[in-house]
Amino acid sequence: MKTRQKDRDAPEPEPWSEIRPGLWMGGHFWTDHTGGVRPAVAGDEFDLVISLFTRGGHGPHPAVQHLITELPDGPLTAGQILAVQELASTATHAVRGGRTVLVRCHSGHNRSGLVIAQSLIELGHAPDAAIGLIRQKRSPRALNNETFEQYLTAGLQVAYLLSGLDTLD
Repeated sequence: MKTRQKDRDAPEPEPWSEIRPGLWMGGHFWTDHTGGVRPAVAGDEFDLVISLFTRGGHGPHPAVQHLITELPDGPLTAGQILAVQELASTATHAVRGGRTVLVRCHSGHNRSGLVIAQSLIELGHAPDAAIGLIRQKRSPRALNNETFEQYLTAGLQVAYLLSGLDTLD
């Protein structure tokens, strides 16, 4: 399954960014000061790691709870939108419980941004405020996937229902 866009932006100059206390966003790769792309390997610095893209050798430590749901960096099916909702709820519950959470994808822009934004919405942010906070804390390039931004502004439940219409005969 293809899980990322060919024209995705380059990784950020840091592996992870704290979007709000306890809620981190990042990728499997980051760019060092020389411009070299480096692996971002999670160890045991987080209580929960949610990976929307996976690559062997990138952690986390075996003792860390690790949820893996590979998603494309493009339009999602109803089932994939439901998975985003469930992952965001899991992240929200963990943060409310005082746990540290990392949500990551390839470069830490779109897929991780979608889950983080939905978590922020569940934590009381308006969709536009959640998107703005992610762009401020992670990167202005974060959530540059217009479809994901539309899912968030319409509401994931609405996006889920509309995506499910494709499966009706």
